[in-house]
Amino acid sequence: MTSFVKHQAEDNFNRARNRALVNEIQNFLNPDKRRLLSFNDVKEILKPKNEIYVGMQSVPISKIAGSEGRYRDFDNHFLPTSAYLRQRWESVDEARLTDVTLPPILLYEIGGLYFVRDGNHRVSVAKAQGVEFIDAEVISLQSEIKLKAGVTPETVLSEVIKYEKRVFYAETGFGDLTDNWNLDFTSPGQYDVIYNHILVHKYYINEKVPTEIPFSEALLSWYGNVYQPVMHVIERRKLLRKFRLRTASDLYVWIIKQWDELKGKYGSDVSIEDASLAITETPSAGRFRRFFQHVKNLFQT
Repeated sequence: MTSFVKHQAEDNFNRARNRALVNEIQNFLNPDKRRLLSFNDVKEILKPKNEIYVGMQSVPISKIAGSEGRYRDFDNHFLPTSAYLRQRWESVDEARLTDVTLPPILLYEIGGLYFVRDGNHRVSVAKAQGVEFIDAEVISLQSEIKLKAGVTPETVLSEVIKYEKRVFYAETGFGDLTDNWNLDFTSPGQYDVIYNHILVHKYYINEKVPTEIPFSEALLSWYGNVYQPVMHVIERRKLLRKFRLRTASDLYVWIIKQWDELKGKYGSDVSIEDASLAITETPSAGRFRRFFQHVKNLFQT
């Protein structure tokens, strides 16, 4: 019986490795799609507020999306990615085949998905054998952003950006005030930048008027006198053709950053129009190309 169990565990591992190889081949051109999520990477993106000890639960294995420390050892289906995992994997499978009770695994929960703290091989074996639930001790990290099974690092970022947009539009009334529902970004944190731009604009207006203006009035003034003029420059120069993976709002943030740098060099009298000269005036084709290469390098980094 011992020999039979050992042989069965060997066969199960070989099948799991073969499935992992097929998954690797199928996603050869998009290797990130088969990558198991790193808990620390997701935690850094979602920035949870606090931790709560939940205790023992029966967790759906389909919602275990990543690992804290072994995310390179398994693919997105929790199949083993290397032969060196064989000994530990087979010993766990042998325990399953002989009805040996193993301790519960340890999981983090964040955004509705689970990440393995301890028990990666047990999850891999269970998933390979079609087990639907596994006993786990769970710590929950509180996040308002909810994730779906099958997410990739890119889709996690996308969900964060969507959440930030919803919060920004709800708290500022941006869409209702401007009738612009397409203030979009390709990286998180940019809606906070826009919010700060509006607050700075409000501050400068309040310096020139006897009573403080409401935020909504400052937003409309910023939109008409700062944001839209920059958008006209971007459209006139057809800059989005040069940055096909970016949005007009991405370029707006970069241009304003250059404006601040110019003011630091030449004084506060520099206007947005002056800052826009770096894009609108092209003394030579070579200088123009160098300028765009500089911006591309900035975005790539």
